[in-house]
Amino acid sequence: MSKLFAILFSSLLLVQSSNIGFEDLSKLNVLLEHAKYHKEVYGDDFFEFISEHYGEKMASHQDKHTGHEELPFKGNHHMCSHINTSFTLITPIKHTVYSQIFTEITLNFFYKEPYSSFEKPNVFQPPKIA
Repeated sequence: MSKLFAILFSSLLLVQSSNIGFEDLSKLNVLLEHAKYHKEVYGDDFFEFISEHYGEKMASHQDKHTGHEELPFKGNHHMCSHINTSFTLITPIKHTVYSQIFTEITLNFFYKEPYSSFEKPNVFQPPKIA
């Protein structure tokens, strides 16, 4: 039962992600009738019909006859309109940057350690021969 639910749910996600609605499914009959018309009048097979109405030859085929508006998947709702783009129109702001000329100052100081030890503590002496 869970496998059937997973298959149905994934197919639902697939159909919804391709943006196919009930309006397009109801127009599939119009698509088949128009393909049948093309086969009778022009002798086109189904792949040529798809190419003329949805593919490369679409621009050259639009003026041959009417009835293309009723075909499914032709509306503007199939555009990639679910992406939200936001922009802001702002008048340009002019920034004035004040900079000072950098002059290098030589530092004269002398550091002397306050004590010096010529003898090292016993910890750091080499081992003695026994």
